[in-house]
Amino acid sequence: MSDIVLVIAGRPIAAGEVVLALLGLAVVLLLVMFVALRRQAATRAMEAERAIIHAQELEERMGEMNRAQSEMTGRMQAMVEGLHARQFDLSKSLGERLDGMSTRLGLSLEGQTRTTVENLGKLNERLAVIDSAQKNLTDLAGQVVSLKDVLANKQARGAFGQGRMEAILQDGLPRNGYELQPTLTSGKRPDAMIRLAGDPRGLVVDAKFPLESITLWREAKAEELRRMAAQRLRQDLAVHVKDISEKYLIPGETQEVALMFVPSEGIYADLHEHFDDVMQKAFRARVMVVSPSLLMLAVQVVQGLLKDERMRDEARVIQKEVSLLLDDVSRLSDRVLNLQRHFGQAHDDLGQILTSADKIAKRGGRIEALEFDEPPASAEALAKLPLKGSLAAE
Repeated sequence: MSDIVLVIAGRPIAAGEVVLALLGLAVVLLLVMFVALRRQAATRAMEAERAIIHAQELEERMGEMNRAQSEMTGRMQAMVEGLHARQFDLSKSLGERLDGMSTRLGLSLEGQTRTTVENLGKLNERLAVIDSAQKNLTDLAGQVVSLKDVLANKQARGAFGQGRMEAILQDGLPRNGYELQPTLTSGKRPDAMIRLAGDPRGLVVDAKFPLESITLWREAKAEELRRMAAQRLRQDLAVHVKDISEKYLIPGETQEVALMFVPSEGIYADLHEHFDDVMQKAFRARVMVVSPSLLMLAVQVVQGLLKDERMRDEARVIQKEVSLLLDDVSRLSDRVLNLQRHFGQAHDDLGQILTSADKIAKRGGRIEALEFDEPPASAEALAKLPLKGSLAAE
């Protein structure tokens, strides 16, 4: 054991010292392992204890949750039954209301259908009248051989212009949309007056165009004669425009503009091409010169206005019916809400009644549980007892 094994820093170390050092190191390691194992065991014990406590808490919470779930299930079942009863009553009430509303809507639609059929019948009658008028115009066109022969006679010329104007008005407007030769408050009688939708003032139409001057201007060959005819035409047109402006433009009774009808597209084109100054004067005098096509266009505009007015009337009727329908729906909603409140009040009253019944049952049970030492007195014994007060004195 005294054999030298190592030499450290010039100091010899024997084998026995080395063995002792190893034994000491082993003891130290064993102590360290023992302490570590003790600590690990203590830690595991604490964790096991915590796990047990946590499991107990979870079990308690699960029990509480199961109880709460049971209570909630009972309440939900009661609520579902109540809701089913309310839903049945509400469905029945709504069914009755909807049946009544369907009946009213059916009657309304039936009335509207009858009205539509009547209107279509009247429209077919109007189309038949228009077809008859068109046939008459075709026959009239076949009978007119020469416009020059008609224009040669002053009375025939006036009747021709009046006839064309009346034909255009009759074809394009309803009978109440115009008036032929009405009498104004001034006593004057224009050839026609067009009634505008929504406006009491009428639009005056004059068909007495001075065709003699335009005929002379067209037939003039020499330059001097043509100039004189043009001068005469300007004067005649100015006088006629002035007459229309002074006679037929009445504030509050007629429109601010009057129409001067020219029964020929060619004459209208010549006036615009060669007598533009006259047309400007007529425009400033609020007199519009119109050809047959322009008069038809004006009539179509008036017809569109009349249709718009009728459509507005129908739209107002429909709007009124829709407003009434919305009022019915609003009343239905209010009554459904009232019914729902009544159901809620009835449910609350039933709950209070059940509570009172439970209290009465409990009180009856307590009274029934009472015991008395002596038996209750019979009715005969009670009758023999002396009465007190005024009854005993009697």
